Amino acid sequence: MSSERVPPPALPVVWRPKKGRIVAYGLAALLMVGAVLMAVFLPPPFALPDKIGVVVFAGLVAGVLHLLGRCRVEADENGITLVNALRVHRYEWPEVLAVTLVEGEPWAKIDFSDGMTIGAMGLQGSEKARTAQQVMELAALIHERGEADELR
Repeated sequence: MSSERVPPPALPVVWRPKKGRIVAYGLAALLMVGAVLMAVFLPPPFALPDKIGVVVFAGLVAGVLHLLGRCRVEADENGITLVNALRVHRYEWPEVLAVTLVEGEPWAKIDFSDGMTIGAMGLQGSEKARTAQQVMELAALIHERGEADELR
């Protein structure tokens, strides 16, 4: 990550991965279309319950893909919301200390005043330059609004 300063973005702002969403939702759509087609054209001895099972199973897998595709980091006047695959975390600005993106890590990490460090799955390390810019923007917001006052 570069040491250059970027101005904080206008609020509210949402950061989310681009490639991960395309893959997750594209694969989910392909899977559901394939499952419906398979269910329609499954020959005997497969009965209606088998066909329904195929579509339901595909729907469950598509649901898991949705959990991965929904990941994002939202910032507003009051704080940040981390929407990860299974959990949503909400923190007010004074609770946020720092954001880091280490090369090779799957996503950025955010440090909080209660000692917690939470991965921000919405800031994907695989989108190198794009995520580095997003992390710098979030760091600027944390510096402007967060607990960083004590560290200046």
